[in-house]
Amino acid sequence: MWAYVAIAIGGVLGCWARYAMTNLVQAIYGREFPYATLSINLLACFLMGFLFEETLERLTISPLLRLGILTGFIGGFSTFSTFAMETLLLAEQGELAKSLLYVLLSVVFGLVAVTGGVYIARSF
Repeated sequence: MWAYVAIAIGGVLGCWARYAMTNLVQAIYGREFPYATLSINLLACFLMGFLFEETLERLTISPLLRLGILTGFIGGFSTFSTFAMETLLLAEQGELAKSLLYVLLSVVFGLVAVTGGVYIARSF
C-alpha cells in the first residue's frame, strides 16, 4: 500500500516538473523543434542513472523513498529514463542482443503504435 502512495506522490511531482520544464524550455527556445521533450528525456536519463547508482551504492535511504524518487518522480517526469536504464542494465548483464532488440522493438513498434493510433483517430 505505501509503495503506491510513494509512487503516486513522486509521480505527481514529476508530472508537475515536466509541465513546468516544458513551459520554460518552450518559452526560451520556441516550439520549432521538440527541445523541451529532448531536454526532459536527457535530464531524466541522467537523474535515473545517477540516483539509481547513488541510492544503491552510496546513499542510504528508505526503499519507499527510493521507489518514490526513481519510479514515481523520475518516471512521472519521463518514462524514457526507465527505458534507457533497462537497456543499460541488460547490456551490463551481458545481454547485448536483448538490449539491442529492446531498443529496436521499442522504437519501431512505438512508431507503429503512434502511427496506428493517429490513423484510427483520424479515420472516425
